[in-house]
Amino acid sequence: MLVNTVQNSGFALSLTLFAGLSTGIGSLLGLSTRRSSNTFLTLSLGFSAGAMIYVSLVEILPKARLALQPILGNSLGYGATVIAFFAGVAFCALIDNLLPAHDSSVIFKLQSREENSQTVLGRKRLWRMGLFSAVAIAIHNFPEGLATFLGALNNPKLGVSIAVAIAIHNIPEGLAVSAPIYFATGSRSKAFWYSFLSGLAEPIGGLVGYFLFRSFPNQLVFGLVFAAVAGVMLYISFDELLPAAKEYGEHQHAIWSLIAGMAVMALSLVLLA
Repeated sequence: MLVNTVQNSGFALSLTLFAGLSTGIGSLLGLSTRRSSNTFLTLSLGFSAGAMIYVSLVEILPKARLALQPILGNSLGYGATVIAFFAGVAFCALIDNLLPAHDSSVIFKLQSREENSQTVLGRKRLWRMGLFSAVAIAIHNFPEGLATFLGALNNPKLGVSIAVAIAIHNIPEGLAVSAPIYFATGSRSKAFWYSFLSGLAEPIGGLVGYFLFRSFPNQLVFGLVFAAVAGVMLYISFDELLPAAKEYGEHQHAIWSLIAGMAVMALSLVLLA
């Protein structure tokens, strides 16, 4: 399965860079307009969630099982896949519990109103919210970078699909960092660079994947980490993307964009197979 690993590594790393730096696109969109579209936000978050859920369950998890079963046997390989999958879920849940909570719903209310930011939230609180958002997004981007790298390492076409899905949801994440910082400081450059830097955790995750498989280039490590990555992507979809999609727009928009994301991801996998 891990054929042409060295040749694919450069391409895989470039995909993680593309996905991560798309937070800068979100930042620029937020800074270039006084109003945000909650409908667009809902559709993009729901679409990204659908794409990530589909590729996690239909593509990544089965490939992890196929990598482990020839080494560990059918039963033990299947069991190891399940354990690694839920370990990935637990890892993301632990990160969420360790991070301070913040009210992200106010960010897009700020974007859609022309009131002075002090009438909605104090500047210090906005600044704090922006920094916490940047830290949280950077931490979550790290395993996403690992997921993108592993997908492209195993199959460049799969890596492209994962990178596009992650890039789509990184755009509103970039907005989530830049909006409160801009309203708190009035500085477009600060808002942009904090958002941009939060996305750099994505290629860092890809680099960790590169050095991991350069040191341990075997199917066992690949299968375990690949299954854990599926758990990470699923947790992010259900814990962050879907709730946010429903919060910022109509329920039906969130559901249909979720289904559209699944359908597009399925179609892309069929066409790129």
